[in-house]
Amino acid sequence: MSKIHAVVLAAGQGTRMKSKLYKVLHPVCGKPMVQHVVDTLASMRVEDVIVVVGHGADAVRSRLGDRVTYALQKEQLGTAHAVQQAVPFLQAKEGTTFILYGDVPLLSEETLTALLRYHEEQQAAATVLTAVVPDPTGYGRIVRSETGEVQAIVEHKDATPEERVIREINTGIYCFDNQKLLKALAQVKNDNAQGEYYVTDCIGILREAGEKVAAFEAVDPDETMGVNDRSQLAEAEAYMRKRIAVRHMKNGVTIVDPASTYIEADVVIGADTVIQPGTYLRAGTTIGADCVIGPQADLSNVQVADRVTISYSVMVDARVEADSTVGPFAYVRPGTEIGPSVKIGDFVELKNAKIGKGTKVPHLSYVGDAEIGEGVNIGCGTITVNYDGAVKHKTVVMDGSFIGCNTNLVAPVTVGQQAYVAAGSTITQDVPDEALAIARERQINKPGYANKLPRKGKKD
Repeated sequence: MSKIHAVVLAAGQGTRMKSKLYKVLHPVCGKPMVQHVVDTLASMRVEDVIVVVGHGADAVRSRLGDRVTYALQKEQLGTAHAVQQAVPFLQAKEGTTFILYGDVPLLSEETLTALLRYHEEQQAAATVLTAVVPDPTGYGRIVRSETGEVQAIVEHKDATPEERVIREINTGIYCFDNQKLLKALAQVKNDNAQGEYYVTDCIGILREAGEKVAAFEAVDPDETMGVNDRSQLAEAEAYMRKRIAVRHMKNGVTIVDPASTYIEADVVIGADTVIQPGTYLRAGTTIGADCVIGPQADLSNVQVADRVTISYSVMVDARVEADSTVGPFAYVRPGTEIGPSVKIGDFVELKNAKIGKGTKVPHLSYVGDAEIGEGVNIGCGTITVNYDGAVKHKTVVMDGSFIGCNTNLVAPVTVGQQAYVAAGSTITQDVPDEALAIARERQINKPGYANKLPRKGKKD
């Protein structure tokens, strides 16, 4: 196989999106469209990826970084003009060059690899990726000879009635022999109503020069979908979401209702894990084996080990070790590390907290900026009072301690090993190992005094 290069056209403004966000940066399943294209090329080990930018160039550079080469198209004068901006980076190269688009995010590695293989087998100067669609209105038609060779690509407005019946269309995606592409680009003219330079003209130029032009039909025409407005963005999202779900299910994951499950690109899920309806698994999340996630779990950049259960909970930038349970209705915020065999119950909020093995935080508690040891019981209504209005302070509860219900731990404070904090206490000083801490007013009962207090419904 020859050396492979790619030019990704990503300079258009995308006015039909009606958005401040540059078109190719609109996300599909949690990743910008142009990044999907670049990541697919990276998985194919393409040698040179040149992204042609124009509007929003800085934003694209910021997102993609230095993994690609950038060519700037200052004026948008057509697709051939865009490719011409990449010529300085390609002029000394041999091999095959893809021409792709930053707003066509659904193309799979399998389809591009098959296109490349066919192009090389045919020893073609250019190969067009085509698709057969139910309604080809508005698309360029592929006119073939009796032997199947491409005779012409005819735009819809120029097509005869017989040509308009053709349902095989030009997707605008190509493989070119790189040096032949450069020669053809130099001959493209803009003598058309729009005054622009089109890559399509390279096909005619190569045919007139006696070069072979081939066409390869995409198995799934939906992969070639371009995104130009919000409606098409939603269609692309639905397609990719289904494809992601199918991939996970083929790998041994049970997704109870794929239609109500949202799994973003690059999420990793282990075998025999069950994903319940209404679950969102967002970028950076990895799930181990034999887990139950959901219903209604929302995880962003969360690392989950094996045999973990998470239900009706939100987790962000956190980690959960094996055999733990989270939820229902827990909120786990950034910086939290939940150890193995831990129980995080209902209406618990954790933030920047390290929870040791076997510890229980069953319900109605806030644990923030804290280190909780192993085998600790955090009673209902416990609060780590971590913020003094200017600085966050740390709470430490050491192994084996018991924190009674409705306790305030006013940081910075440490509760020693095997210590006991009585319910209703406000702890402002360190508690030694194995000590009992009681920090509350002694109860006083005044017999009959309640009758002296005004109250609603009191009888005279």
